[in-house]
Amino acid sequence: MATTTHAPPSGAGTSRAGTARRVSSLVIALVVLVLAVFASIMFGSRTTSFGDVLHVLSGTADPNVTTIVESRCPRTALGVLAGLCLAVAGTLMQGVTRNPLADPGLLGINAGASASIVAATAFLGATGSTETMWWALPGALIAGLLVHAIGSAGSGSGLVRLVLAGAVLSAVLMAFIQAVTLSRPKVFDSYRYWVVGALGGRDFDVFWSVLPFAMAGLVLAAVLGPGLNTLALGDSTAASLGARPALVRAGGLLSATLLSAAATAAVGPIAFVGLAVPHVVRALVGVDFRVQILYSALVGPALLLLADVVGRVVMRPQELMVGVVTAFIGAPALLIAVRRMRGNS
Repeated sequence: MATTTHAPPSGAGTSRAGTARRVSSLVIALVVLVLAVFASIMFGSRTTSFGDVLHVLSGTADPNVTTIVESRCPRTALGVLAGLCLAVAGTLMQGVTRNPLADPGLLGINAGASASIVAATAFLGATGSTETMWWALPGALIAGLLVHAIGSAGSGSGLVRLVLAGAVLSAVLMAFIQAVTLSRPKVFDSYRYWVVGALGGRDFDVFWSVLPFAMAGLVLAAVLGPGLNTLALGDSTAASLGARPALVRAGGLLSATLLSAAATAAVGPIAFVGLAVPHVVRALVGVDFRVQILYSALVGPALLLLADVVGRVVMRPQELMVGVVTAFIGAPALLIAVRRMRGNS
């Protein structure tokens, strides 16, 4: 007797598999982030145990252990905030420009923050991490907004003009930085420490100062998620569906500017986080920007904190700055991205 097998509809099965994959990826990302936070608090020039951390949280730890653990809290908080900002900004940049190699530096933000710090140090005598942060923030914001203005001006505006505006402004600002730092050795000594990117040496004042800018950028990114999905279909299709491509693109760039400026002002121009994390997230959860933004906000902090822990452990008691570690991690990610681009082409 013949039998009939009733297979589930392929579309429903694919949807359930996709949902299960996203849920499992979300749980894994949350667990990795929590482990990265504890690792950032536990490891350093003097390692503390998991039990020590729990005793500090309960208020029953030795005063010396309490001092060590509490001294690592600002560093960990800045790592979470900066990783979140850089990863979400990279996701927005790659979505808005439709360029898989885009990162926050594309808007000239790193160059703007660097030029502002160099000018303040050379001509106004600015010193210290908090004072430096307050000079880096307006420099990054002004550079980002200037690139937006140049890229969107005129009837022939487009993504190519935006990218070129960022490249030109970065080249001009880097020339200014080189001219000042090469003629003033003391300014160069201060600048070279900041420009590598580091989480250490900052306190909670820096965290609270940049937090409003980061939250504004993150809220705007969450609101723009559906619009970015429509924009990915192309300007003509998006307009036919009732979307406003120019408005969505401007909002995405503004959000990326706020997030990148907050991170760069707080910890310096850390490379590759904004480039690598969007590729990892897309491989895990697909191309839906609403989901990409959520997962980037989890994977970015975990990556940055783990890179910082590696930098503290490999050369103990000395430290390798986190910007150097992320560069070593980001180079393979860039190669993978280029190979995927060739495959897609």
